[in-house]
Amino acid sequence: MSEERPAPELFAGVVGQEDAVAALRAAAVNPVHAYLFRGAAGNGGLAAAHGFAAALLCPDGGCGTCATCRAALAGTDPDLHVIRRSGASISIGEIRQVVSLAQRRPLHAARQVIVLLDVHLAALRAPALLKTLEEPPGDTVFVLLTDEVLPELVTVASRSVEVEFPPVPRAVLVRWLTDSGVPADTASVVADSSGGNPERARITVDDPDVAARVALWASVPDELGASGMTAAGLARRVLESADRSVEPLRAAHEREVETLTAAAKEMGERGLPGRKEMQEQYQREERRFRTDALRAGLGVLARTYRGKVAASAAGGPVGVGDEEVRSAVAAVGLITETAEALPRNPNEALLLQSLFVRLAALAA
Repeated sequence: MSEERPAPELFAGVVGQEDAVAALRAAAVNPVHAYLFRGAAGNGGLAAAHGFAAALLCPDGGCGTCATCRAALAGTDPDLHVIRRSGASISIGEIRQVVSLAQRRPLHAARQVIVLLDVHLAALRAPALLKTLEEPPGDTVFVLLTDEVLPELVTVASRSVEVEFPPVPRAVLVRWLTDSGVPADTASVVADSSGGNPERARITVDDPDVAARVALWASVPDELGASGMTAAGLARRVLESADRSVEPLRAAHEREVETLTAAAKEMGERGLPGRKEMQEQYQREERRFRTDALRAGLGVLARTYRGKVAASAAGGPVGVGDEEVRSAVAAVGLITETAEALPRNPNEALLLQSLFVRLAALAA
């Protein structure tokens, strides 16, 4: 009996996305021209894209062990093109690069794979991409990664097979972390702080401030009530905590630069090629990581209020009445609105202050 193809090992780096992996392993047998991976960066979409590419490029259907599979997983196969934006959004030049690549013939494999990241930041360039998706070359497979499907991208999405990468359930993250050797108490706190994002959880393990940050967000209802903490003061504290959350990622970036610089010197380079572009990419990742820290904190806060509702449904504790339940439900709605507005609002302090003022009013 032949070994399973594509090999499950191709998707070993994808955590908690069994449905997506099953769909991609089935799709690799008879692929179409375009796939849209929808989900936040770090939820597993990029790792899945590499595994899917390996299955599509491997001459043996994704054996998981050949040179092609290894190169695709590492992102170095010549028939795999991963396009990352160089600025705040995907430029028309980068879209043209995608279109030009799509017209090329594969170098070694029967097809080529083009992976385009952050497609939600190409909304204004969607028409330039759409024509290529509507009339795709037969030997090119597109994998488009997006946080969300904006109205401008609906037509692009309609030309693609959508594969969803939702936040990973907390219990799955805890199990993955403990299986990786993280102590159970640390794994629990890290999972609470990660917002269902495995990549964030992996980095947060090295954050000594993670427990304090989770505790700060969980204490917000009490801080707004009994202690009399002002909304402005509380917003300042959570923003400072979010600033500190980036430190482990920044340290990882510094280590990566040191490793790459040393490798470049061994190859005879006087410096690190592309250093400026790399630093700009790091800065974008760090800004996003910080925003995600705030969203994860809002998730902790929402769970705190949901806990009040659950306590009432369970018949205790005494004093959790109908009015408090209604307030808690309304609070969760306000928190959800704030989390959705956060990426689009340049003034985080005012946004959080407004939330805390409204939460305090509910408790009054």
